[in-house]
Amino acid sequence: MSQTDPRRAVPRTDTLLASPPLAAAAQRLGRPWVRAAVTAAQDRARRGEIAPDEVAEAALRALPARASSLSSVLNATGVVVHTNLGRAPLSDAAVDAVVDAAGYVDVELDLDTGLRGRRGAGVLAALGEAVPSAGGALVVNNGAAALLLATTTLAAGREVVVSRGELVEIGDGFRLPDLIASTGARLREVGTTNRTHLRDYTDAVGPETGCVLKVHPSNFRVDGFVSSVGVESLRDLRRPDGSHVPLVADIGSGLLAPDPALPDEPDASTVLRAGATIVTASGDKLLGGPQAGLILGDADVVERLRRHPLARALRVDKLTLAALEATVRGPATPVHDALHASADSLRARAERLAVALGREVVAVSGRVGGGGAPGVPLPGWAVEIPVAAVERLRRPAGRLPVVLARVDDGQGLVDVRCIPPSRDGDLRKALEAALGGDELPSQTP
Repeated sequence: MSQTDPRRAVPRTDTLLASPPLAAAAQRLGRPWVRAAVTAAQDRARRGEIAPDEVAEAALRALPARASSLSSVLNATGVVVHTNLGRAPLSDAAVDAVVDAAGYVDVELDLDTGLRGRRGAGVLAALGEAVPSAGGALVVNNGAAALLLATTTLAAGREVVVSRGELVEIGDGFRLPDLIASTGARLREVGTTNRTHLRDYTDAVGPETGCVLKVHPSNFRVDGFVSSVGVESLRDLRRPDGSHVPLVADIGSGLLAPDPALPDEPDASTVLRAGATIVTASGDKLLGGPQAGLILGDADVVERLRRHPLARALRVDKLTLAALEATVRGPATPVHDALHASADSLRARAERLAVALGREVVAVSGRVGGGGAPGVPLPGWAVEIPVAAVERLRRPAGRLPVVLARVDDGQGLVDVRCIPPSRDGDLRKALEAALGGDELPSQTP
């Protein structure tokens, strides 16, 4: 290499890492990540792709905003509880609670006495206040874990009686029969796929019955020549010796109380009043909180579940406890707001966006998602865009937000239902870039 070779002007690695911008990035992201970006930028300069004095800036541009590989996404699909997007977005109150809990917190300490305290006492009290018909509450790490703990505690080595019409499969091939089998319990299937009667349960209950399981179907509805047995009719089932058979009701989506917008969706308060011994549900669906499994019901039975050795393996961390308590006690969640958004307000937002972009608005039907209220449409409005723009929204250039839109019948749709109104400006910028100059009017208002 000659003395005049421009590659000699490429800054040294230690010099670059010591510069204030890159040193600050190393504090935020970690030194190995920043060093790798610097090395890549130096290599580009040596190949003549950038000037030597552009190395530092190129390294900074290549670095992510945060030390996580997860990307923040604007959900323009119209699916409120979108499993592939992490289900429920947290409320501002829950986010603040997570930040506060990120350091040392009194998760298992009684500050009044200085002694060990009840883990998650705050969220358990909040759940008790929200669901007065629950004598006890317990939180585990997801809805499947809640059902796993309940059936293991009540029926390991015994039988779980369940209707054939409720042996569901949900996302990613997860099947209820496989979960029950993993507990060491034996499934006792009753009825048929479309019709189950009370006599099917009474004929099946015997000395080996550990519990009866009632499952709310997820992601589908069965119509026509069908029948099922409600919780009220199953509450008093007894074994031949007269002992009561516990009734576990998995309501799935996690409503704590009735919601007029979803009249057919079960909620914990109503199901417990109807006679369920235990209700299990998810915290990150209609409740609008973090991933968690909720167990609500008879105080003595909940305590049995809490004392089971499996409960320790399924417990949640301090961040989940904080976010869940803030969700239960706090203001309306983003999920609630999206579900209850009026079609008129959605149309007004979509039309403002469409006028700015020179596009059209179309009527659409959103969905609850996450297995909640299958078949229930959510009337709304979306901005129509080319399918190619849908692809570009998912892989934006620079620091623009990632936007996930949808394609229906060959038409790209940007549904504003699940996007906070405060992010409409960010959405517009992303759409302008995705549509490109040729797609935009000569002057945008």
